[in-house]
Amino acid sequence: MSRLFVLDVHYVADLAEIDALLEPHREYLARQYDAGVFLASGRKEPRTGGVILATGEREAIEAVVRTDPFTVHGVATYAITEFLPTMTAPVLEGLRHRA
Repeated sequence: MSRLFVLDVHYVADLAEIDALLEPHREYLARQYDAGVFLASGRKEPRTGGVILATGEREAIEAVVRTDPFTVHGVATYAITEFLPTMTAPVLEGLRHRA
């Protein structure tokens, strides 16, 4: 069974550097959605980074994170947290952790 992860993206560079990489970052996101790895994503407010909900195995998620242009260019860091949802809305029932 795939696992669920919260990817906490934290910007470590000026927003000008982030903005210069937004298009390649969005292409990276689209590839991960197409592959079924990313389930939801968005920026934080205030704009200090973003959050991504992902599914897969930890090693695969870590490999995916290393390919983000933000990571490649050193403008953001990721904290990867495995999440075991024991309660969900009906629409997310397929992601529910069953012990």
